[in-house]
Amino acid sequence: MAPQVHTDKVYESELKRLRDMLLEMGGKVEAAITASVRSLSERDNALAEKVIASDREVNRLEVEIDDACRRLLALRQPAASDLRFITTALKIVTDLERMGDLAVNIAERALDLNQAPPLRPFHDLSSLAEMTEAQLKKALDAFVQQDVARAEEVIAGDEVLDAVYLKLFNELLTYMMEDSRVIRRATAIMFAAKHLERFGDHAINVAEMVIYMVRGTDVRHPLSRDLVR
Repeated sequence: MAPQVHTDKVYESELKRLRDMLLEMGGKVEAAITASVRSLSERDNALAEKVIASDREVNRLEVEIDDACRRLLALRQPAASDLRFITTALKIVTDLERMGDLAVNIAERALDLNQAPPLRPFHDLSSLAEMTEAQLKKALDAFVQQDVARAEEVIAGDEVLDAVYLKLFNELLTYMMEDSRVIRRATAIMFAAKHLERFGDHAINVAEMVIYMVRGTDVRHPLSRDLVR
């Protein structure tokens, strides 16, 4: 389903600006995910500090998007699909802001871990980061293009992401059981992995809101999701 085009060019421009700001915010969050994990795996304090500093831009965009949505609701009094689009944007921006906070949490853990001797590499951590980025990008594409099929791909892909997280969790647990000296550091990596798993959950939230926006059906819970299949 393609986004509706309006004869009111100013109104259409305002809606386009809202889409563009959401994509910009999503791009910054994607970059923060990548950089935070790199700062951990490459022991790069400067990169971790950059992720923490960049959160100000994510927060700024959250405020601007909220303002734009409220302005459209108050002045344009949108109905039907436009109303769902704007209310969906209000929900999506919250998920993006929380994802930005999670990237900051990973960067802060990197700063702490980088002061201690390095652990052996955990390749699934990078894989998990790549998967969460892909999930977020696909969810945002689904939002902008109003593409239910792509949103459903995001929901279906969460099982694979969860499986990678569980594998990494068990690997870290075994590592700690074998060597008690690594418990504190391995636990920090375990928390970073959990943050990445939560990224995936937020991408699911975005995808579910896309389905609501296009179909007007709430699929946030398993039983309601099954009813539309």
